[in-house]
Amino acid sequence: MVSGWIMAGLWGLLAGSALLIGAIFAYFLEIPQRIVASIMAFGAGVLLSAISLELMEESFNLGGFTNMAVGFIIGALIFTLVNKLLSIYGAKHRKRSGNLLKSEASESSSLAIAVGSVIDGIPESIAIGLTIITGGTVSVATVVAIFISNIPEGLSSTSGIKKAGWSFSSIFIMWILIVISSGVASFVGYAVFSHFPDCVISVTLALAAGGILAMLVDTMIPEAFSETHDIAGLITVLGFVISFMLSKMG
Repeated sequence: MVSGWIMAGLWGLLAGSALLIGAIFAYFLEIPQRIVASIMAFGAGVLLSAISLELMEESFNLGGFTNMAVGFIIGALIFTLVNKLLSIYGAKHRKRSGNLLKSEASESSSLAIAVGSVIDGIPESIAIGLTIITGGTVSVATVVAIFISNIPEGLSSTSGIKKAGWSFSSIFIMWILIVISSGVASFVGYAVFSHFPDCVISVTLALAAGGILAMLVDTMIPEAFSETHDIAGLITVLGFVISFMLSKMG
């Protein structure tokens, strides 16, 4: 039988690999910005469902309202502060596929964009490891939600940094390292927190959820709305409904 920590790492790698898939499509195909934004809206809906129906629900069941609320707020606060710092160094529009990223791209922003992409994925990856602890096996709905949402993230970010002048090697080395970091974060989520009591896992689950929600509002949803406008809400709802059905089927 595969050890839990190995399983967590592999599931994290699988979910993170969607970033690379999105990057490949964006680099080799000329995908219209409206399509990229539509996929981003769908991915946002998928993640919103995973946050509310998987992470927050499990957090509440394990630690009650206080632990859930504290973790959720702290997660959002941490992401907001880190995102603010990254914005100063040129990573504010790292998930934009159009001219916003191109206009602010520079040598100094490259590292910030890469770091920002890692930071965006850490809460999601840790959450995968935590679901194995709480359920004995990975939450398929959570993995699928993160996988689906990672495809538009890879699409949008790669489309933007390609237009900003990044080389092929720079783009794909960055994404490969981020995929690896996703696996490591899932491994850590399981290996470290499996030794902690339920109240700590509860706070951590909610912390991951808070970080993901803050990321959605700060990065994914603005990109989704930038091109789709009047249909962004509808596409997001479709993503939410499909993720909801997956969670019930799992």
